[in-house]
Amino acid sequence: MNFISTAALAMAMSTDAFAAAIGKGTALQKPRWSEALRTGAIFGVIEAITPLAGWALGLAAVNTVKAWDHWIAFALLGALGLHMVIAGLRADPAESEAAKPTRHSFARLALTGFATSIDAMAVGVGLAFIDVNIVPVAAAIGFATFVMVTLGVMLGRVMGAVVGKRAEIIGGVVLFGVGAAILYEHLAAV
Repeated sequence: MNFISTAALAMAMSTDAFAAAIGKGTALQKPRWSEALRTGAIFGVIEAITPLAGWALGLAAVNTVKAWDHWIAFALLGALGLHMVIAGLRADPAESEAAKPTRHSFARLALTGFATSIDAMAVGVGLAFIDVNIVPVAAAIGFATFVMVTLGVMLGRVMGAVVGKRAEIIGGVVLFGVGAAILYEHLAAV
């Protein structure tokens, strides 16, 4: 793969994580750059590891990964999104901005990062068939995701300030929408 195709692939793999990061940013109380960088690093590392894992699965698991990746992503993102919507609906409208958390748990970020990176695992499996050096491709995907997620969290901060106390509902709808879009793309391609 040349530089341009690697960069295009990296950007394509990071778009789901970017949308999820906006939702994560809206659910936080004025996220700082340190939290955005932390979130970006968690997503970026996971997004870099999954194509390596897909590469390792190789020929033996290609049909299994491709057959289920969209359903797994939809279930994980849908559940996280639904949880955020329910939490937002339960929130008292009189609650202040201070009631929002200042950071997400590592487990929640890792789960969301994994859900948005399952397609990168399938890409890794596919790249194993065409004899591509997976390490620079995985590094590019991880770096692009790191940048996009960091920016997404900060964009979510702005959106959270604009939409007010119901930002968590919007963030949950965004996560659910990302999962539904992944599912639709894979089902429509069949």
